[in-house]
Amino acid sequence: MNLSTLQSEMIAAMKARDKARKDSISVLVSAVKKVGIDEGCRDDIPETLVDQAIMKEIKSVKEQIDTCPADRTELLEEFKARLAVMEEFAPKMLSADEVRAILTEKYEDVLATKNKGQIMKTVMGELKGKADGKVINQVVAEYCQ
Repeated sequence: MNLSTLQSEMIAAMKARDKARKDSISVLVSAVKKVGIDEGCRDDIPETLVDQAIMKEIKSVKEQIDTCPADRTELLEEFKARLAVMEEFAPKMLSADEVRAILTEKYEDVLATKNKGQIMKTVMGELKGKADGKVINQVVAEYCQ
């Protein structure tokens, strides 16, 4: 995903007068711009940073859903709608089977140590942003048993 695609989707939502969608995409655009400024690449933001910003915002909305009181149904629905829009722009994450295949293919020597900390440290460099950390942790735990 790149910033120009997000911006064009936001403009399309504005033209369609879809305020909820526009607001959700606007949050993503501003998060991406902030990350770009922080990284010193304001004009040409790489897709990896865009994906990181999107995933961070999705995680934030999921936390808001988890901490929202059950009696605040209108707020909960707003968060769920925001999450649905943001997930449209999220990068495709690897499944547990795909992570398992990568680990056995590329990291067989590290897996043989059965040292979970060392394995996680080695594989997170490649898999961070491509797969959910919980999924990676679960797969590595299977190998360490």
